Amino acid sequence: MKVSIITPTYNSEAYIVQTILSIQRQTYDNWELLITDDCSSDKTIDLLNEFAGEDNRIKIFQLNINSGGGIARNNSIENATGRFIAFCDSDDLWTPDKLEKQIKFMAENDLAFTYSAYQKINEDNEKGGIVNPNPKLTYSDLLKSCQIGCLTAIYDTFKLGKVYLPEIRKRQDYGLWLKIFQVIGETRGLNNNVLGYYRVRSNSVSSNKFKAAIYHFKVLRQVGELGKIKACMYFFNYTIKGLLKYLK
Repeated sequence: MKVSIITPTYNSEAYIVQTILSIQRQTYDNWELLITDDCSSDKTIDLLNEFAGEDNRIKIFQLNINSGGGIARNNSIENATGRFIAFCDSDDLWTPDKLEKQIKFMAENDLAFTYSAYQKINEDNEKGGIVNPNPKLTYSDLLKSCQIGCLTAIYDTFKLGKVYLPEIRKRQDYGLWLKIFQVIGETRGLNNNVLGYYRVRSNSVSSNKFKAAIYHFKVLRQVGELGKIKACMYFFNYTIKGLLKYLK
Protein backbone atom coordinates (compact mmCIF):
# COMPACT_ATOMS: atom_id res chain seq x y z
CA MET A 1 0.00 0.00 0.00
CA LYS A 2 1.66 3.15 -1.24
CA VAL A 3 1.90 6.29 0.90
CA SER A 4 1.97 9.71 -0.77
CA ILE A 5 3.92 12.18 1.36
CA ILE A 6 2.88 15.81 0.91
CA THR A 7 5.55 18.49 1.42
CA PRO A 8 5.30 22.21 0.58
CA THR A 9 8.50 24.25 0.34
CA TYR A 10 9.39 27.92 0.36
CA ASN A 11 13.01 29.05 0.83
CA SER A 12 13.73 25.83 2.71
CA GLU A 13 17.38 25.28 1.84
CA ALA A 14 18.46 25.27 5.52
CA TYR A 15 16.35 22.24 6.49
CA ILE A 16 14.92 20.45 3.44
CA VAL A 17 17.87 18.06 3.15
CA GLN A 18 17.34 16.82 6.72
CA THR A 19 13.62 16.42 6.03
CA ILE A 20 14.12 14.35 2.87
CA LEU A 21 16.78 12.17 4.50
CA SER A 22 14.41 11.38 7.38
CA ILE A 23 11.85 10.21 4.82
CA GLN A 24 14.39 8.16 2.86
CA ARG A 25 15.34 6.38 6.12
CA GLN A 26 11.83 5.00 6.57
CA THR A 27 11.64 1.26 7.27
CA TYR A 28 8.42 1.30 5.20
CA ASP A 29 9.67 1.96 1.69
CA ASN A 30 6.51 1.94 -0.45
CA TRP A 31 6.14 5.70 -0.65
CA GLU A 32 6.36 8.67 -2.97
CA LEU A 33 7.36 12.16 -1.89
CA LEU A 34 5.53 14.96 -3.69
CA ILE A 35 7.16 18.34 -3.07
CA THR A 36 5.51 21.49 -4.39
CA ASP A 37 7.76 24.54 -4.25
CA ASP A 38 5.99 27.85 -3.68
CA CYS A 39 8.32 30.10 -5.72
CA SER A 40 11.47 29.82 -3.59
CA SER A 41 14.17 32.40 -4.26
CA ASP A 42 17.04 30.51 -2.57
CA LYS A 43 18.69 27.19 -3.50
CA THR A 44 15.74 25.04 -2.49
CA ILE A 45 14.77 23.97 -6.01
CA ASP A 46 18.37 23.03 -6.88
CA LEU A 47 18.56 20.77 -3.82
CA LEU A 48 15.19 19.22 -4.66
CA ASN A 49 16.21 18.47 -8.23
CA GLU A 50 19.38 16.77 -6.99
CA PHE A 51 17.37 14.43 -4.77
CA ALA A 52 14.79 13.76 -7.49
CA GLY A 53 17.57 12.86 -9.92
CA GLU A 54 18.84 10.19 -7.53
CA ASP A 55 15.52 8.84 -6.19
CA ASN A 56 12.59 8.33 -8.57
CA ARG A 57 10.14 8.24 -5.65
CA ILE A 58 10.66 11.99 -5.24
CA LYS A 59 8.53 14.20 -7.50
CA ILE A 60 9.01 17.96 -7.74
CA PHE A 61 6.41 20.57 -8.73
CA GLN A 62 6.66 24.36 -8.88
CA LEU A 63 3.91 26.95 -8.55
CA ASN A 64 3.97 29.94 -10.88
CA ILE A 65 2.78 32.39 -8.22
CA ASN A 66 3.53 32.38 -4.48
CA SER A 67 0.25 31.04 -3.12
CA GLY A 68 0.82 29.70 0.40
CA GLY A 69 1.20 26.30 1.97
CA GLY A 70 -2.41 25.22 1.50
CA ILE A 71 -2.36 25.54 -2.28
CA ALA A 72 1.12 23.98 -2.44
CA ARG A 73 -0.08 20.96 -0.44
CA ASN A 74 -3.24 20.67 -2.55
CA ASN A 75 -1.15 20.58 -5.72
CA SER A 76 0.78 17.63 -4.32
CA ILE A 77 -2.41 15.87 -3.20
CA GLU A 78 -3.85 16.31 -6.69
CA ASN A 79 -0.80 14.56 -8.18
CA ALA A 80 -0.61 11.83 -5.53
CA THR A 81 -1.04 8.18 -6.58
CA GLY A 82 -0.82 6.47 -3.18
CA ARG A 83 -3.65 5.04 -1.09
CA PHE A 84 -2.54 6.97 1.99
CA ILE A 85 -1.86 10.71 2.24
CA ALA A 86 0.74 11.75 4.83
CA PHE A 87 2.15 15.18 5.63
CA CYS A 88 5.66 16.35 6.42
CA ASP A 89 6.62 20.02 6.18
CA SER A 90 9.97 21.12 4.79
CA ASP A 91 11.64 21.68 8.16
CA ASP A 92 10.15 18.77 10.13
CA LEU A 93 11.58 15.28 10.64
CA TRP A 94 10.18 11.76 10.96
CA THR A 95 11.44 8.87 13.04
CA PRO A 96 12.53 5.91 10.84
CA ASP A 97 9.58 3.74 11.94
CA LYS A 98 6.89 6.43 11.52
CA LEU A 99 5.19 5.04 8.42
CA GLU A 100 5.60 1.38 9.38
CA LYS A 101 3.98 1.87 12.80
CA GLN A 102 1.20 4.15 11.64
CA ILE A 103 0.11 2.20 8.54
CA LYS A 104 0.05 -1.00 10.62
CA PHE A 105 -2.02 0.75 13.30
CA MET A 106 -4.51 1.98 10.68
CA ALA A 107 -4.85 -1.46 9.11
CA GLU A 108 -5.26 -3.30 12.42
CA ASN A 109 -7.91 -0.86 13.67
CA ASP A 110 -9.67 -0.12 10.36
CA LEU A 111 -9.10 3.63 10.66
CA ALA A 112 -9.50 6.25 7.95
CA PHE A 113 -7.37 8.85 9.74
CA THR A 114 -4.72 8.73 12.47
CA TYR A 115 -2.15 10.89 14.24
CA SER A 116 0.61 10.45 16.81
CA ALA A 117 2.65 12.22 19.45
CA TYR A 118 5.54 14.42 18.33
CA GLN A 119 8.45 16.28 19.87
CA LYS A 120 9.46 19.89 19.35
CA ILE A 121 12.97 20.73 18.18
CA ASN A 122 14.63 24.11 17.62
CA GLU A 123 16.65 25.45 14.72
CA ASP A 124 19.73 23.56 16.00
CA ASN A 125 17.90 20.21 16.35
CA GLU A 126 17.85 20.50 20.15
CA LYS A 127 14.88 18.59 21.53
CA GLY A 128 12.14 20.28 23.52
CA GLY A 129 8.73 19.29 24.86
CA ILE A 130 6.62 16.39 23.69
CA VAL A 131 3.09 16.99 22.44
CA ASN A 132 1.00 13.95 23.32
CA PRO A 133 -2.58 14.13 22.02
CA ASN A 134 -5.49 12.22 23.48
CA PRO A 135 -5.65 8.56 22.42
CA LYS A 136 -9.13 9.20 21.00
CA LEU A 137 -10.43 12.41 19.44
CA THR A 138 -13.94 13.39 18.41
CA TYR A 139 -15.17 16.23 16.22
CA SER A 140 -16.21 18.10 19.36
CA ASP A 141 -12.70 17.68 20.81
CA LEU A 142 -11.22 19.09 17.64
CA LEU A 143 -13.47 22.14 17.72
CA LYS A 144 -12.17 22.90 21.23
CA SER A 145 -8.49 22.65 20.29
CA CYS A 146 -6.30 21.16 17.59
CA GLN A 147 -4.17 18.44 19.15
CA ILE A 148 -3.07 17.01 15.81
CA GLY A 149 0.37 17.90 14.49
CA CYS A 150 0.39 18.13 10.70
CA LEU A 151 3.58 16.04 10.46
CA THR A 152 1.82 13.14 12.23
CA ALA A 153 -1.42 12.97 10.21
CA ILE A 154 -2.26 10.25 7.68
CA TYR A 155 -5.58 9.62 5.94
CA ASP A 156 -6.84 6.78 3.73
CA THR A 157 -8.11 7.82 0.28
CA PHE A 158 -9.85 4.45 -0.16
CA LYS A 159 -12.14 5.37 2.72
CA LEU A 160 -12.35 9.17 2.30
CA GLY A 161 -11.33 9.96 -1.25
CA LYS A 162 -8.89 12.82 -1.73
CA VAL A 163 -9.64 15.56 0.78
CA TYR A 164 -8.10 18.97 0.11
CA LEU A 165 -7.05 21.78 2.43
CA PRO A 166 -8.99 25.05 2.55
CA GLU A 167 -7.11 27.65 0.51
CA ILE A 168 -6.20 30.06 3.31
CA ARG A 169 -2.76 31.28 4.34
CA LYS A 170 -2.72 29.85 7.88
CA ARG A 171 -4.34 26.98 9.83
CA GLN A 172 -5.07 25.08 6.61
CA ASP A 173 -4.17 21.80 8.29
CA TYR A 174 -6.68 22.42 11.07
CA GLY A 175 -9.30 23.12 8.42
CA LEU A 176 -8.49 19.81 6.75
CA TRP A 177 -8.83 17.86 9.99
CA LEU A 178 -12.24 19.47 10.59
CA LYS A 179 -13.37 18.47 7.09
CA ILE A 180 -12.26 14.88 7.69
CA PHE A 181 -13.81 14.68 11.17
CA GLN A 182 -17.11 15.95 9.76
CA VAL A 183 -17.14 12.62 7.89
CA ILE A 184 -15.58 10.17 10.37
CA GLY A 185 -16.82 11.69 13.63
CA GLU A 186 -13.97 10.31 15.72
CA THR A 187 -10.74 8.36 15.47
CA ARG A 188 -7.78 7.04 17.43
CA GLY A 189 -4.10 7.94 17.40
CA LEU A 190 -0.76 6.63 18.59
CA ASN A 191 -0.41 8.75 21.68
CA ASN A 192 2.72 7.99 23.72
CA ASN A 193 4.44 7.27 20.38
CA VAL A 194 6.72 10.10 19.22
CA LEU A 195 6.90 9.58 15.45
CA GLY A 196 8.09 13.00 14.35
CA TYR A 197 9.95 16.17 15.26
CA TYR A 198 8.26 19.53 14.76
CA ARG A 199 10.71 22.38 14.23
CA VAL A 200 9.91 25.63 16.04
CA ARG A 201 11.49 28.57 14.22
CA SER A 202 11.50 32.17 15.30
CA ASN A 203 10.46 33.44 11.86
CA SER A 204 8.02 30.69 10.91
CA VAL A 205 4.42 31.33 9.87
CA SER A 206 3.12 29.44 12.92
CA SER A 207 5.29 31.45 15.31
CA ASN A 208 2.99 34.49 15.01
CA LYS A 209 0.44 33.45 17.64
CA PHE A 210 -1.87 36.43 17.19
CA LYS A 211 -2.31 35.91 13.46
CA ALA A 212 -2.67 32.16 13.98
CA ALA A 213 -5.46 32.82 16.49
CA ILE A 214 -7.33 35.01 13.99
CA TYR A 215 -7.13 32.31 11.34
CA HIS A 216 -8.20 29.69 13.90
CA PHE A 217 -11.43 31.64 14.42
CA LYS A 218 -11.92 31.94 10.66
CA VAL A 219 -11.58 28.17 10.28
CA LEU A 220 -14.17 27.59 13.00
CA ARG A 221 -16.58 29.88 11.18
CA GLN A 222 -15.89 28.85 7.58
CA VAL A 223 -14.98 25.17 7.76
CA GLY A 224 -16.67 24.29 11.03
CA GLU A 225 -19.72 26.25 9.82
CA LEU A 226 -20.35 27.54 13.33
CA GLY A 227 -22.47 30.55 14.18
CA LYS A 228 -20.78 33.53 15.82
CA ILE A 229 -21.77 32.58 19.38
CA LYS A 230 -20.69 28.93 19.10
CA ALA A 231 -17.48 29.92 17.32
CA CYS A 232 -16.69 32.39 20.09
CA MET A 233 -17.27 29.71 22.74
CA TYR A 234 -14.90 27.26 21.07
CA PHE A 235 -12.41 30.03 20.37
CA PHE A 236 -12.44 31.03 24.04
CA ASN A 237 -11.64 27.43 24.98
CA TYR A 238 -8.79 27.43 22.44
CA THR A 239 -7.27 30.65 23.82
CA ILE A 240 -7.51 29.49 27.45
CA LYS A 241 -5.73 26.24 26.61
CA GLY A 242 -3.08 28.21 24.75
CA LEU A 243 -2.50 30.50 27.74
CA LEU A 244 -2.24 27.54 30.10
CA LYS A 245 0.40 25.96 27.85
CA TYR A 246 2.33 29.23 27.78
CA LEU A 247 2.25 29.55 31.57
CA LYS A 248 3.58 26.02 32.19
